[in-house]
Amino acid sequence: MILGRRKEVETGRWNTLTVVKKLDFGSYLDGGVEGEILLPRRYEPVGLEIGQELDVFLYFDSEDRIVATTETPKAQVGEVAYLEVKQLTSPGAFLDWGLPKDLLVPRREQRTPMAEGRRYIVYVYRDRVTGRIAATTKIDRYLDNTMPKYETGDEVDAIVTEFTPLGYKVVVDNLHTGLVYEGDVYEPLTIGQRLKLYVKKVREDDKIDLQPTPIGYAKVGDLGEKIMSKLEEAGGELPYGDKSDPEDIKREFGCSKKSFKMTIGTLMKSGRIELTSKGGIKQKR
Repeated sequence: MILGRRKEVETGRWNTLTVVKKLDFGSYLDGGVEGEILLPRRYEPVGLEIGQELDVFLYFDSEDRIVATTETPKAQVGEVAYLEVKQLTSPGAFLDWGLPKDLLVPRREQRTPMAEGRRYIVYVYRDRVTGRIAATTKIDRYLDNTMPKYETGDEVDAIVTEFTPLGYKVVVDNLHTGLVYEGDVYEPLTIGQRLKLYVKKVREDDKIDLQPTPIGYAKVGDLGEKIMSKLEEAGGELPYGDKSDPEDIKREFGCSKKSFKMTIGTLMKSGRIELTSKGGIKQKR
């Protein structure tokens, strides 16, 4: 008889495991090569049965045993997050990552000494030697190690990591560094903020330029409805058009003049608005 290869689980990440045993203090899950893994009773969903598959997060308890939970951590291995330091000790700083056991940033993994109560951008990793889950503020070594495969207009997930003279530095999809130029931002961004961004271009150095709004005509629908709503509120006519000051457009509509001109052009083609003799726009009756 040839036995199949036993399943390997990933600590520090979500896994789908099968319940193999139920006891008063919790359930045991099939951890493959790691053996049976305890899911404490307080994390069991109602009606959990033997043989049922369950999505669980695996990490190490205070005695370095693998344990399962259905609680959601603030980050898993391979992700960038903005976490608060709960305690400083001789081994390093312990971060609140939403689980009973805090996440360690070893002293050697601190770009600058960390302070209790402050929040930092960190990358969560699994130590290659010990297998333990830890975090580092030296995130650059984990980024830009693969070729970015994005096209102009692609939507990505990002987290803001730093302010720069040019704009906001971000991490894209936990893999790449990118930049949102200040001129493309109409509402201030904050460190640790997660948001959807859109690829403007991938530069020759493989860094990525991004913006908060979809590229080209993709945003016309939302902005168009905003313009139409403001026309309704103003009685059907507004003093904004091709010759309006860009700052006035930005203040009134929260967009660039280029986007505004593209949008009113589309609204005119669809017969919803027309230009006024004074250079503004009005609803077409």
